[in-house]
Amino acid sequence: MQKSTDSDTSMETLNSPRQGTGAVQMRIKNANSHHDRLSQSKSMILTDVGKVTAPISRHRRNHSQHVLKDVIPPLEQLMVEKEGYLQKAKIADGGKKLRKNWSTSWIVLSSRKIEFYKESKQQALSNMKTGNKPESVDLCGAHIEWAKEKSSRKNVFQITTVSGNEFLLQSDIDFIILDWFHAIKNAIDRLPKDPSSPSRNLELFKIQRSSSTELLSHYDSDIKEQKPEHRKSLMFRLHHSASDTSDKNRVKSRLKKFITRRPSLKTLQEKGLIKDQIFGSHLHTVCERENSTVPRFVKQCIEAVEKRGLDVDGIYRVSGNLATIQKLRFIVNQEEKLNLDDSQWEDIHVVTGALKMFFRELPEPLFPYSFFERFVEAIKKQDYNTRIETIKSLVQKLPPPNRDTMKALFGHLTKIVAKASKNLMSTQSLGIVFGPTLLRAENETGNMAIHMVYQNQIAELMLSEYSKIFGSEED
Repeated sequence: MQKSTDSDTSMETLNSPRQGTGAVQMRIKNANSHHDRLSQSKSMILTDVGKVTAPISRHRRNHSQHVLKDVIPPLEQLMVEKEGYLQKAKIADGGKKLRKNWSTSWIVLSSRKIEFYKESKQQALSNMKTGNKPESVDLCGAHIEWAKEKSSRKNVFQITTVSGNEFLLQSDIDFIILDWFHAIKNAIDRLPKDPSSPSRNLELFKIQRSSSTELLSHYDSDIKEQKPEHRKSLMFRLHHSASDTSDKNRVKSRLKKFITRRPSLKTLQEKGLIKDQIFGSHLHTVCERENSTVPRFVKQCIEAVEKRGLDVDGIYRVSGNLATIQKLRFIVNQEEKLNLDDSQWEDIHVVTGALKMFFRELPEPLFPYSFFERFVEAIKKQDYNTRIETIKSLVQKLPPPNRDTMKALFGHLTKIVAKASKNLMSTQSLGIVFGPTLLRAENETGNMAIHMVYQNQIAELMLSEYSKIFGSEED
C-alpha cells in the first residue's frame, strides 16, 4: 500500500507544474494490472508544452527542410508590394483571344502574383462570398511590354503569362502607369523564368531581404544544423544565383554598347559590305534601283510559269521544295544572273513558291497599309457595279510600282483561271492563296477570320473583273 502511495506522489510531483495532472492521477490509480501500470508510465514522458516527444529524424537533411518549410512563409503570404485602381482588359485566356472589355479593377501586386478585385481589397474581403475568389495572375515566367498598338487609349501595357493569358492595364495618369509598369517588371525579373523550377532560392532571397530578425535567426540556426557538405551546396547555389545575375547584366550592357556603336545599314551598303537585296526590300526601292515599275524577278517568274506551268495541277497551291526555294532566293539577292530555264529550277512549284515568298516578305504589302481599310469598305458595298467602280478608283490612286505590279500579277493569274479545267485552280482558289499574301492590316487588332474573308473576296473580284478594273490602264 505504501508503494502505491509513493507512485502516486511521484506522478503528482512530475506533472504538478503542467496541465492535466488530475487526469494523469486517475489513470494511474485505476490501472488494474502491473502490465497496465507499466504501459501507462511509458506514456508519461511529456515535453515542455504537454506533447509527446516526436522521434528524432535520422536524416538531418529532411529535418532541415521541414524546419525551413515551417519558418519560410508561402509566397502567397509575402507582403503586398503595391495596390491601387487601374483599367484592366483581359484579351486572351489560355491562348484563346477574347473580346476586349475595359473595366476598373483594384489591383494587388505581391512578389509572385497579381490579384484583380472589383473593389478595394478590404471591401472585397469583407463582401466576398464563399468560394468567390479574385482573379489571380502568376508572374513567374510572365512577359510585360508596352502595347500602344493594342488600344486607342494611351498608357497601355500588356502582361502575358506562360499559360497564355493576356491582360492590358491602363491609366490616363502618366506617372501612375509608369510606376505600375516598373513595379510589375521588377517583380517578374526577380522570379525564375521557368514556373516549374523550384522556388527555394527565391524564398531564401525574400528572407535575406526581410527585416524580421526572428526569421533570419531561425534560418541561420537551420543552416548550422546541416551537414557541412549540405551547407556548402546551399551556399554555392545562392552564390551561383548572384553571379549568374551579374553575368546576365554584363552581357546586356555589352550588347547595348554593340548595338549603339554598330554601323547603320546605309553605311554598310555604301562600303559594299551588304548588297541591296530583292527579297525583303520595299517595292518602290526595288523598282527605283531597276528603273522600272515592275520588279525584274516578278516578270521572270510570270514568264516561266506561263511558259511551262499553266497546265500544271494545283499551280500556286502546291508547295515547292523549301530548300530549293531558299537557294533561288539567295541567288536573286546576290544579284547573280538568274536563268529560270536551268534544270535546277525544273520544278515549277519552286518558281511559284519563290514568287509568293517575294510578295510575302515585302515590308509593306502590294496593297499598301493606308489603302487596306478602303479596299475592305469597297468590297462591303451592296451594289456589285458600285463595288467594281470603287475598287477601280482605288487602284488608279495607288503608287505606280504597286499599281503596275498588281496589274501584271492579276493579268497573269487570269491566264491561270482560263486553264482551270486542267490546273484545277479557280478564281476562288487563287483568291484564297493570294488574298492574305497581298492584303493585310498593319495592326491585326480586329477579327482575323473576318479580315481573311474580305482579303479573299477582294482578290477574287479583281481576278473575275480584271478587264473592267484595269481596262483603262491598257497600253
